Amino acid sequence: MYFTISRSISKLNCLGQLFPPRYVSTLSPLATAFNSRPNRRLNLTLQKDVGLFGLEHLQQPEGFQAMKEDAISDTRRLVQETCDPNRDRKMVVVFDELSDSLCKVADLAEFIRLAHPKEAFSLAAEDACITINSIVEHLNTNRELYQAIRSVSESGDICSTTDVDKHVARLFLFDFEQSGIHLEEKDRQRVVRLNDDILQKGQKFMAGTALPRAVHRKLLPQNIQHLFSVSGDQVLVAGLYGDSPNCAAREWAYRVFLFPDEQQEVLLKELLSARHELAVTCGFVSYAHRAVKGSTVKNPEVVNDFLQILAEKLRPHSEKDLEVMRSMKKAEIGSSSDIFPWDTLYYTRKIKREWLQAPSSDFSPFFSLGNCMEGLNLLVNALYGIQLKTVDMMPGEAWTQDVYKLEVVHEIEGVLGHIYCDFYQRAGKPNQDCHFTIRGGKVLADGSYQNPVVVLMLNFPTPKWSSPSLLSPGMVDNLFHEMGHALHSMMARTQYQHVTGTRCPTDFAEVPSVLMEYFAADPRVLGLFARHFQTQEPMPTHMLERLCASKHLFAASEMQLQVFYSALDQMYHSENPLGSTGSTSDVIASLQEEYYNIPYIPKTAWQLRFSHLVSYGAKYYSYLVSRAIASWIWQNYFQADPLSRSRGEQYRQECLAHGGGKPPHLLVSDYLKKDVTASQLASSLLQDLDTRNNYIKDMCKNSIKCPS
Repeated sequence: MYFTISRSISKLNCLGQLFPPRYVSTLSPLATAFNSRPNRRLNLTLQKDVGLFGLEHLQQPEGFQAMKEDAISDTRRLVQETCDPNRDRKMVVVFDELSDSLCKVADLAEFIRLAHPKEAFSLAAEDACITINSIVEHLNTNRELYQAIRSVSESGDICSTTDVDKHVARLFLFDFEQSGIHLEEKDRQRVVRLNDDILQKGQKFMAGTALPRAVHRKLLPQNIQHLFSVSGDQVLVAGLYGDSPNCAAREWAYRVFLFPDEQQEVLLKELLSARHELAVTCGFVSYAHRAVKGSTVKNPEVVNDFLQILAEKLRPHSEKDLEVMRSMKKAEIGSSSDIFPWDTLYYTRKIKREWLQAPSSDFSPFFSLGNCMEGLNLLVNALYGIQLKTVDMMPGEAWTQDVYKLEVVHEIEGVLGHIYCDFYQRAGKPNQDCHFTIRGGKVLADGSYQNPVVVLMLNFPTPKWSSPSLLSPGMVDNLFHEMGHALHSMMARTQYQHVTGTRCPTDFAEVPSVLMEYFAADPRVLGLFARHFQTQEPMPTHMLERLCASKHLFAASEMQLQVFYSALDQMYHSENPLGSTGSTSDVIASLQEEYYNIPYIPKTAWQLRFSHLVSYGAKYYSYLVSRAIASWIWQNYFQADPLSRSRGEQYRQECLAHGGGKPPHLLVSDYLKKDVTASQLASSLLQDLDTRNNYIKDMCKNSIKCPS
C-alpha cells in the first residue's frame, strides 16, 4: 500500500575532566512529575471531555464514525483534484494531503484499538481501521490515480518541483507498484490473492510460534521433573528455560520446545513460496529484492556481502567468548564440556551478574523514572537546545489515567510537538515497548507547521507509596531507545507527512534509537542522572563502571548470532528460498555451519518459532545495519564528547531533520562523508567491538577484579 499507516567508550576518569558533575540535590519539576503518578486534575468547572488527544470527535466511541466520514469526503475531493487538468498544486502535495487525511484516522485508530482499556473505544477504533484499510485497498487499484503520479514521476509536473518533491513522488509510485497496479489484469488479481494469502499464513504462523508444547510425563527425566509444570500425565513446556541453572533442564526444554512441528513447517514453506511468487509477479528477482529496494543498502547483494564479511571476521572473536563460557561450564559441572545453543543465554547472564557483583535490583534505586527523564532532558538540552516539559492534560484527553504529556520545546523554534508517555503496567495493556505516530509533521497550506504527536508505550513498574517507579538497567536502555524514535519524530521537520520522522526505510529508522543506546551506555551520560531516589547521592563509581562494562560482555557472540539470523532471513527470501532439498531445517543446518560457531542440533527447528520471519521478512538485517550506522556516528561525532552542542546540531540538521525525505544512502554518506558500502558497515561494527573489548581489558588491568 502506498500510504504509510503505521538500540571506544572513553574511560570513566574522563568524567571529571570533561564534564564536571551536574547532579543536584533537589529534583527538577520534570523529575518530580515522573517520580509520582500523573496529576489527576479535579474538573471543578464540570468541563466536558475534550476528547482523546484533544479531538472533539473522540469524546465518545461513536466519534470514530464522524472521523471516517470526514476521511471519505477528503478522499473523494483529493482524488478528484489529482485528475483535474486545471489543478494549481503540485501532485505530490495533493497525494500527501490524501495520505495525511487517511493516516490521521488510521494511525490514531490502530493505537486506540491496542491501548484503550474500554471495549467500546477499542471496537470502534478497530472498525475505523477496517474502513480506512478498505479505502486504501480501493485507492491502490485506482488506475487514474496511479497514472497521475506515474506521469509526474517520469515526465515532470505542471508545477515546479524540488528534489524532495521528486523523491517523495517516487516513493508513492513505488508503493503503488508493489501492489501490482502496473500489471495486466490477470497478474493484478494474482497479486491481490497472494497478498491475502501471505497475510493469513503469516498470522497463523505467528500464532504457532508461541504455542507451548505438551509431552507425556514419562519423557521427562525424574531428576528435573520438579523444574517443570506437570499436570497428570502431561508436561507443558512453554519456553526454552534458557536461564535455568540446571543444564539438563535447559537441554531437555530446548529439544522439546523446538522439536519440528509439521503444521508450522507447512505454513512457513507456503508463506515463503507466496512471497517469492508475489515478488516475481511484480517484476523482482526475489522477495528480498522487493523488500530491500529503496533502503540504505539498496539491494540484497550488499546485505549478503556485509553479512559474509562479518561472519568471517567475527568467528575468532566469538570463539573467545565461547571459550570463556566453556571454562564457566567446566567449573560448574566438574568436567570439560562443549557449549550448546541452550547454554549461551545462561552463561551470558551469569557472567554479567558476576561483573555487576550485585543483583539488578541494587541498581534500580539509582534509576527512578524521574531521574531518568531528567537525564534525557539534560542530554537533549545539551545536544539540541531542547527541553522536555510536562503539561497538564484536559479531561478526556488521555485513554487511561496514568499518562504523562510532554511538550518538546526548542529554545528558538518553540514547540516542536508532543509526546504522550504511557509508561506503567496495567491489565490488558500490550506487553511491548514501542513508539506510535498519532499525527505526522508536515507543512500546511498556509505555511504553518503541523506539529507531530506520538505515544511512547513502555511497561515500567507503577510507583509505590514508598518509592517512585524504579527501573532496571535494561529498562533504562529501553527508555532511551524508544525516546530515540520519539525525538526523530519531533525533530524531522519534513515538508511531507509521508516521510515524517520514522517513516523511512527500516534499516535507517532504527539508527536514532540505537544511537541513544550508546549514550545510555556511556558513564559520562549516566553519571549525570544516576542518583539514589531517597538521598540524591550519585551512583558509586565502582557500580557505574561495572554497569557500563556489563553492557559490552560477549558482544562478539551476540553479534554473530544476529548475523546468522539475518543470513537465514535473506536466504529464505532469496531466489531459491528452500535450497535443493525443500526443507527449512536443511537450510538452517547449512547456514548455521557457515555463520555460527555453535553447530545445529538435529531434530530441532527454531526457525518455526522465529516470529520475526513474518514481521521483518527479508529486513531482519536492518538491526545490524542500523547498529553499524549508529556506531559509525557515535565513533565520529559523539564518542569524544557526548554532550557536544555543535555535533548535536549537525546530527539534527543533516540526519534527523530529513526523516524519510532524502534517500537514506545519500543521507548517511553525506553526513559521514563516506559511501555506504558493505565493507564500511562491517568495519564500523568491528571497530565498535574492538572498543568494547579494550574497555573491558582496561578495567581488568587497572581497577577491577574480573570474574573468571
